[in-house]
Amino acid sequence: MPDTPLPKADYTPEARGPLTGLRVIDLSRLVAGNLLTQHLADFGADVIKVEPRDGDTLRGWRVRGVETTWKVHSRNKRSLCLDFRHPGAVPLLRRLVPGAAMLIESFRSGTLEKMGLSPAELHALEPRLVIVRISGWGQTGPYRRRPGFGTLVEGFSGFAAMNGFADREPVLPPMYLADGIAGLTGAFAAMAALREVEVNGGRGQVIDLPLLDPIFNALGPQAANYRLTGKVKPRTGSRSSGSVPRNVYRASDGGYVCLSGSTQGMAMRVLRAIGRPELCDDPRFATNEQRLVHVEELDRIIGDFVATRTVDENVAFFEEAEVTIGPVNDIARFMADPHVHARALLADYPDEDMESFPMHAVPVRLSETPGSIRTPAPRLGDHTREVLAEAGLDEAEIAAALASGAVKETKA
Repeated sequence: MPDTPLPKADYTPEARGPLTGLRVIDLSRLVAGNLLTQHLADFGADVIKVEPRDGDTLRGWRVRGVETTWKVHSRNKRSLCLDFRHPGAVPLLRRLVPGAAMLIESFRSGTLEKMGLSPAELHALEPRLVIVRISGWGQTGPYRRRPGFGTLVEGFSGFAAMNGFADREPVLPPMYLADGIAGLTGAFAAMAALREVEVNGGRGQVIDLPLLDPIFNALGPQAANYRLTGKVKPRTGSRSSGSVPRNVYRASDGGYVCLSGSTQGMAMRVLRAIGRPELCDDPRFATNEQRLVHVEELDRIIGDFVATRTVDENVAFFEEAEVTIGPVNDIARFMADPHVHARALLADYPDEDMESFPMHAVPVRLSETPGSIRTPAPRLGDHTREVLAEAGLDEAEIAAALASGAVKETKA
């Protein structure tokens, strides 16, 4: 598949969104908090990233010296660089709280209280404040003080035990899955709490957002299934434990397609499409229950058929037969796909470190008040001076804060 150039895009600093005017103080580190506030920022919220002197941890995740993860998840935000070890840091942070709608933090349980910024103290400064507390294990329970990396949660939750092949070790996801699910869940929860304030006349509240709970929720009825059967769900690779056929199959060009026949009608259509209509009446394959028993034999039959065609030929053939199939894309194929271009899922944005920076669009599209990519991710301390001025500090106070080392700004 040819490497089709991505469309060129410009930042739109004047664009508005449904959350324009909403101020969010983001004290979080790593992925979950940055994803949460990315979703808010994409729809217009003014997200102030309060970073330590060395910057958010994501800045250190570089590829060939470029902060790629930071650039994606901190677009549309502003950066205030604050040295939390400095005695003047917390008083400055307090100046930001009045008028803010949300505060997001991901310190280890109890850290905010030690800083003199407990929820009670924050609500004394801003009674309407929604406080999101991100951690690995939650603010309560015996594990609340354990390190909260997503890797540990992906193992603990049962996800890794389900993922992979039965004759091999459990497989962790190759990306930050627990953080991603928590970020989405947290954005929803924060907006639900904000509605309680703005529509129902309620007070600000605290959201306890562990990485563990959302990913376990995403695993579905595992507990009920275990209670009913007394069996732990085995690893099944790309197969489904509930319906057959469902797998990935190798094509003649070395690529793979993914095929799903999760309804009885679709399963029958697959058998007819591969030229084996007699299998529709074969007791081994006539019902889903029996197909589950004879899954290896059916996969061999389908796999042998797929292996005679390339990925693109298989997709075209099965789509013509109205069978649910698709390519297993790597990022190169994905970036060249015409649907990706037609939907503008990716575009090249101006960048100071690269000739252009490919960035995904706002992932949810509103018809009347869409989100937008207004500004690139900030350099460390890019907005220190202007954020402090907005918090009510005069020029002399800002100069004193900079001279003391409590804050720093980027030098152009």
